[in-house]
Amino acid sequence: MISTEAHGKTDVGRKRQHNEDAMLVDPAGGLYIVADGMGGHAAGEVASARSVEVVRQHLAANKGILKDLARDPTQTSRAAAASLVEVAVQRACADIYKTATTDTTKRGMGTTFVCLVVSGSKGVIGHVGDSRVYLVRNGQCHRLTEDHTLIAAQLKAGTITKDQAATSQYRNVITRAVGIQESVQVDTLIVDLVPGDTFVLCSDGLHGYLSDEEVSGLVAATPLTEQPERFVALANERGGKDNITTVVVGVKGDAESAQEEVVEAQSRMDALKKIPLFRHLTYKEQTAVLSIASTRTFPGGREIVTEGQPGEELFVVIRGRVGVEKGGVEIAELRAGGHFGEMGLIDNAPRSATVRAHEPTRVMVISRPDLMALMKKESILAVKLLWSFVQVLSDRLRETNSELSEARQELAAAQAVNPFAED
Repeated sequence: MISTEAHGKTDVGRKRQHNEDAMLVDPAGGLYIVADGMGGHAAGEVASARSVEVVRQHLAANKGILKDLARDPTQTSRAAAASLVEVAVQRACADIYKTATTDTTKRGMGTTFVCLVVSGSKGVIGHVGDSRVYLVRNGQCHRLTEDHTLIAAQLKAGTITKDQAATSQYRNVITRAVGIQESVQVDTLIVDLVPGDTFVLCSDGLHGYLSDEEVSGLVAATPLTEQPERFVALANERGGKDNITTVVVGVKGDAESAQEEVVEAQSRMDALKKIPLFRHLTYKEQTAVLSIASTRTFPGGREIVTEGQPGEELFVVIRGRVGVEKGGVEIAELRAGGHFGEMGLIDNAPRSATVRAHEPTRVMVISRPDLMALMKKESILAVKLLWSFVQVLSDRLRETNSELSEARQELAAAQAVNPFAED
């Protein structure tokens, strides 16, 4: 049984007169938010506070969707939960924009926004702007959001270096915000919640002063209840030029189930990283792929795929063993971490072999339609996957050419020994 403990703190910092940040820590509702307002003359405070309230109300009014996710995290329920968070943020955007256009004192106000919605063993992240969500898992810090800033876009495009970004006069220019326009593109991500995880939500008033490595070190060295205070103090010690807000969320679970969940979550990620198709993705991108994956369990002796039958799924062995059979003869055995069926992600061609479980076996499954939908949504991820597809096919073509070359040499040698031998 998954549970969470959360704490938050917001501070005006050392240079600002007003605190335009807002936050929400609601363990009962499973909702955690950080918003960094902008607009001046108290308008930023209005925008950030309003975004929190509108999102909270919309999620509460549609909690049945989140209950469905907690009860049965299928691809359908995951997509519905992600859509719910996106719609909630869009409602906040339209609400703030309407206020800004009818009240001249608040014209141009907006806010960054990041949230974590907890539902059973899953979390839904919603994100706009340059506030961030970090995941600290097994002592390592992973950034689960990408800043919507001009600098981030330039870095991604390769037009500037990291050193140039650090001193650029445009480093505070954001490219997306809630309320600046009537609608906004919202990034969403479904993540597994694993006992021992710590999520850190924060505004740029914090993350501008520390590295990802420092986040994991502080989390490891500080009790959860004291982490927000320590994060804020650190930002103030290093300048405190902006408002500072952070919410930390610790994930808990009973010892036995927690160990199983930790092992399976780590096994899924480790297996994905070893597959050539996915190994070049970032942790966030790999998490996005895992969010569309499902798991299935097969008893010993059961066929998982059948030779000659069409298929559109990639299978990754998480636990157990499977045998690969060609024409009824076993030609290979795969254990945890092994994968098969990746060509099904390209087309619906007949399977080239039968794969059968040797013992009770648990597999992770990624389907072509779900992967295609993710690629349409994430353009950078799509480019990386398409390039990896080309590399995989190129490697296979080289192997096939090498095998054909060896076969020709053997045939030529045999004909040289017996020139009357038939081809």
